[in-house]
Amino acid sequence: MPGPDTRIVELRVAGLAGTSGETLLDAVSTVDVAGDGIGRVVRPADRLRRPAPGPMVPALGRSIPRTLEGYLWSRMTSGGAAKATWALLFPFSLANVAFWMLPPVHRARWLGGLCRGLLRVVAVLLTMLLIGQVAVTVLDLFATQCLAPGSGCLPWAPSWLRSDAARLTIGVAVLFAVILVLHRISSSNWQVKAPEPRARRGSPLQLLADPEAPGMSATHTVAALACVALLLLGGPLHVPGDVPRLIGWICVLGLVVAVIVGAAIGSDPGRVARRTLMTFAAALVIFAAVLAAPLPASGGLRGTDGTVEGLGAALLAITILFALALVPMALLARPTWKTRPKRLRPWLGGWAAAPVVVLAGLLGGGFGAGLGIAVRRLLGTGGLRLPDTYELITVLWGAGLALIAVLAVAGYAIAVPLRRRRRGIPALVELVQLDAKQEKAAAHAWARSAWERRHLHQLAMIVAIGLGVAGLALLVVRFGFGLRPMWFTPVSAVGVFALGGFALGLLRVVYSAARTPERNRHLGALSDLVSFWPRAAHPTVPPCYALKVVPELAERVKEHLAEPGTRVVLSGQNLGSLLTVLTAARLFTELTPDERDRVGLLTAGSPLQWGYQRAFPAVLPQDALATLFGDLDGRWRALCRGTDIFGGGVTTWRHNVSGRHLIGDGYLPEGGSGPLEATPEESGVLVLGGDHWLPDPLRAPDGRHRWAAGVLKHTDYLADAEWDQAVAMAAGLGRPSGRARLLGEQGSLFGDLPRPR
Repeated sequence: MPGPDTRIVELRVAGLAGTSGETLLDAVSTVDVAGDGIGRVVRPADRLRRPAPGPMVPALGRSIPRTLEGYLWSRMTSGGAAKATWALLFPFSLANVAFWMLPPVHRARWLGGLCRGLLRVVAVLLTMLLIGQVAVTVLDLFATQCLAPGSGCLPWAPSWLRSDAARLTIGVAVLFAVILVLHRISSSNWQVKAPEPRARRGSPLQLLADPEAPGMSATHTVAALACVALLLLGGPLHVPGDVPRLIGWICVLGLVVAVIVGAAIGSDPGRVARRTLMTFAAALVIFAAVLAAPLPASGGLRGTDGTVEGLGAALLAITILFALALVPMALLARPTWKTRPKRLRPWLGGWAAAPVVVLAGLLGGGFGAGLGIAVRRLLGTGGLRLPDTYELITVLWGAGLALIAVLAVAGYAIAVPLRRRRRGIPALVELVQLDAKQEKAAAHAWARSAWERRHLHQLAMIVAIGLGVAGLALLVVRFGFGLRPMWFTPVSAVGVFALGGFALGLLRVVYSAARTPERNRHLGALSDLVSFWPRAAHPTVPPCYALKVVPELAERVKEHLAEPGTRVVLSGQNLGSLLTVLTAARLFTELTPDERDRVGLLTAGSPLQWGYQRAFPAVLPQDALATLFGDLDGRWRALCRGTDIFGGGVTTWRHNVSGRHLIGDGYLPEGGSGPLEATPEESGVLVLGGDHWLPDPLRAPDGRHRWAAGVLKHTDYLADAEWDQAVAMAAGLGRPSGRARLLGEQGSLFGDLPRPR
């Protein structure tokens, strides 16, 4: 029972896309009370900009004081020119995400090491492909062809700019600047304002410290420099005839082989060796630039085609090896989830990392080709030449657009309406909604959200796999048989338009976001999704914000728990819910039993179960989540709506309706999982286990709580009065008291029920 000094501290964590403090705390204004300006702790403010108390929480027949705080971390992923350019690194981020998607393997650990090594090699090849394509655009298309004397391109350019020395200097300087920026990004990190933890017991839900090897950044920098030198020396397939070029060519190839072997092993040569290798690689680029003069009077550099084709072929070969090695790894991990319902099993049986790597390669190659096509169109000269493989890339992306259009029509225009017509108004909707108009509106949104949560990832995987297979077939047709079908021309035209528009549009969005940070919500959301994970396969990605947010949240919770009467509830919506789950898992390894009893967890609109738990089975295993739910002893509450496309149920599954009762399986307070049942309340809320299924649209306003009209889907969970009820339960000051109970406890409410499918 709460004493007179009992109070609740609700610590809310922001979700996606630059949430403001006012939106997070549902307040008119907020003021900072802690943090370092990057990770900010805010409270509601009064008219004098002083921290104000939060609204009372009704619990156990009385009002409990509440202190409302919010943690804002959006400045780590959005705002400013540097963060805006992170969108250009999305292929690198996908390769890094694929590392965390690998299934757990307790046997044959060498297989896991092989897959991780192949992923690191793929990451190095992605870096080389990007730099190679940028070098094609800058060194070949612009410096060599456009600025050549008599080319007719840029007639206003002065004559001294068309000399070999000026053209090579401009091209090499631009590439050095690009490589330096990538190196600085890979070396950046967030400063954590929290002491190192002293864990009393381990938790599999804890994100480990950044697993990036110290040499990973240097490895990619050396690989990028070697790629530029290789292009200047004629490419990997052309053996130079003169001795200086041959010596430089052999040194560059040896450096590339050493980099790939080092990436596969994951070893760190040491600080001195790293600096020596980077200095040697930079000297090779300068040496190759000197030997590249004089530049060709017509046509492009000799090594352009060979470099791009060689890197593309190597990337394709390693990706195929990774996909094949991942098959036995997924099969060995299958016994850990084969007894679960299909909706809780990993995507593609644990093989989903392979299509993600394919997609990373397609996006990387597509952006490089699109950049070259866009620059050629901007220069406005038809005689400029690009590598022959760019035609295959345009054909591939033209066919990909057609595939995406077909799947979108089949899904949204056919499958969703058919599902809605076949199922009508789901029985669960009838339980939580009151009138026919609300049921009809909710059923429409419910059908679409349920279909997307179940099938959207499958469509993305189909597109990635389809484009990968199509790309392999195009290579065989074009280079194996020397054929060029008639349909190449129209499909390639579509691909040219798509890739050029994609590159120009992305650059324009990045420029606009850099100048006006408040307009970069979409870039911020994209960065939020991929920057959640620490660097593991590729270093040139935004630093992981979770490694800063989680320890600082845990430290803030411990500061509040120092007062004996304080109970802390960690609440978060969207990705904020994942951060609160990881923070709770960390706290339970560091707190005393008395302190753990005063910690609660509230998630709203969380993608944990349908998305992250299935995409990252080794990082968020179901057994560990069940253990955390048992440790919290009923103080993990999850608000969810069936109309929410991004969120969904978190602690329960296998839902079925019988009569006026909802039954299903879910986590149990004593640990593990089992059957549960619930009946709707007067407000329409269904509390099944830890999940609170909310009506959407909301019931009619009662004049005592804030209210919002229409189907809310993923927005405005704070408008529902159930938020305060869930806060009280998460604080341990309210029990379900008949809201939900174990199936069969004190006898079933309606006899023996069939087990839901």
